[in-house]
Amino acid sequence: MTTNKIELIGDYLDSLFPDPKCELVYHKDYELLIAVSLSAQVTDKKVNAVTAILFDKYDTLDKLLNAKIEDIEDIIRPLGSYRKKAEYVHEIAYRLLKDFDGKVPNNWDALQTIKGVGRKTANVVLSNLYDFPAIAVDTHVDRLSKRWGLAQEKDSVLVVEQKLMKKYPKKTWSRRHHQMVLYGRYYCKAIKPLCATCKLQTICKYIKEQNKK
Repeated sequence: MTTNKIELIGDYLDSLFPDPKCELVYHKDYELLIAVSLSAQVTDKKVNAVTAILFDKYDTLDKLLNAKIEDIEDIIRPLGSYRKKAEYVHEIAYRLLKDFDGKVPNNWDALQTIKGVGRKTANVVLSNLYDFPAIAVDTHVDRLSKRWGLAQEKDSVLVVEQKLMKKYPKKTWSRRHHQMVLYGRYYCKAIKPLCATCKLQTICKYIKEQNKK
């Protein structure tokens, strides 16, 4: 992997997204944690529509903990896997109140002891709440990494994360993560990517494969 290639990608992403932000809407630390846990296999737009209702009706951790599981299920049903995700909401409220004084811990290992909080969720939360340097590999980051030759098709999300961390300076990890999410969401889509306007065509494996067909 040449330095020029890394710089090309970084410069292009910086030009498009100079100040990238997480698109999940939240007003309290635990709201972000819950929102990210709900976001698996669904768009941020859908999550925001659901959490607006959820957090308005249950505006404290105590209220979330004491809410009927069926009521939470009804609210988050549009997100899919709503029964499992409703359990995550209860568990997050319970663990934060019981073990962390109602605050989201600034600790990667502690976060992952909470049911429903995996590596990606912990990385996203710590990056946004505490400016923790992290690269969370979601479907967009995984797809772009492989199309741009930053990782191999066979690589797991953990391997992709480790490779990206080696290629980019630590101080840029969080920014690169957000930029890649946004680029994958709006430009380099899984289906019908906007290749014609992309300035990374010379390094893109996807374009090369399409040209062979």
